[in-house]
Amino acid sequence: VLRQRCGSTSASLGKMSGLNVSFGYFLAVAVLAGVGGRLLRLRPLRHFSAELPASFMLVACWSEVQTITNLGQWAGGYGPDVTSTVLFVTLVAHGLVSPGASGNPAVTLRSFLLGDASAPAALSGLAGQVAGASLGLGLATCYWSLELTDMHLIQKLMSSECSPALRVPALQGALTEAACSLAWHLLALRLERSPELPRVLLSALALTALSHVAGSYTSGYLNPALAAALTFRCPGFSLREYAAAYWLGPAAGMAMALFLYVGHIPRLFSRNLLYSQKSRYRVPRGKSA
Repeated sequence: VLRQRCGSTSASLGKMSGLNVSFGYFLAVAVLAGVGGRLLRLRPLRHFSAELPASFMLVACWSEVQTITNLGQWAGGYGPDVTSTVLFVTLVAHGLVSPGASGNPAVTLRSFLLGDASAPAALSGLAGQVAGASLGLGLATCYWSLELTDMHLIQKLMSSECSPALRVPALQGALTEAACSLAWHLLALRLERSPELPRVLLSALALTALSHVAGSYTSGYLNPALAAALTFRCPGFSLREYAAAYWLGPAAGMAMALFLYVGHIPRLFSRNLLYSQKSRYRVPRGKSA
């Protein structure tokens, strides 16, 4: 009995030590993104300098979350409840560390279609997201090479033979990403003018839930830059198939959400196609003589 208890205790300590390493990594990435974001915003190209650290943090942290999801149950005994909690906490931290930036090209495109961002600003933000995603993946790869836990050792050995996150045909993957993006962007548009903390919490909760629902199909990235960094290099699908699932899907879902919420797409149509523009105030009629 004593031996069993000792074995159970050591296993629990092993699990906690593995998670402690991951949480230390998350904290270091958040600090690096926060400090880097403040320094970069002192320079020109405001949209580029805001989106780069946001995308960097998102990709660097989600790479570790994906490692815990794929290998944690086998190497550390971490179940879906642990991985979902880690993803939620990571998304909340990302929202608080990167206010005003998303690290998501679909959100940048939405701002452009709404008329809130000009074409140069949107292109600058997209460039920052691509650069940040590349840096975030590079940092995660260097971190795995340290082999701090068994899970990271396995991840390093499997990095050249990664499994694609897309587990269904490209068309089905595109429809899955589009449906999840539609739901999330509708919520994001509804919360746009809400206080920061409730907005960040609800958005992170929705993304975590959608990622869990779409996990067996596409992993529910809903983010073209994130998907390109994490799964496009994996064999099994062509670039065209990946682009259809992870670029066209989220873009189509975002455009549909925008159309349903606003009634039209301001950059494309000036007339509201769904909702009548009735005045909120009645003009009093003049008295007859």
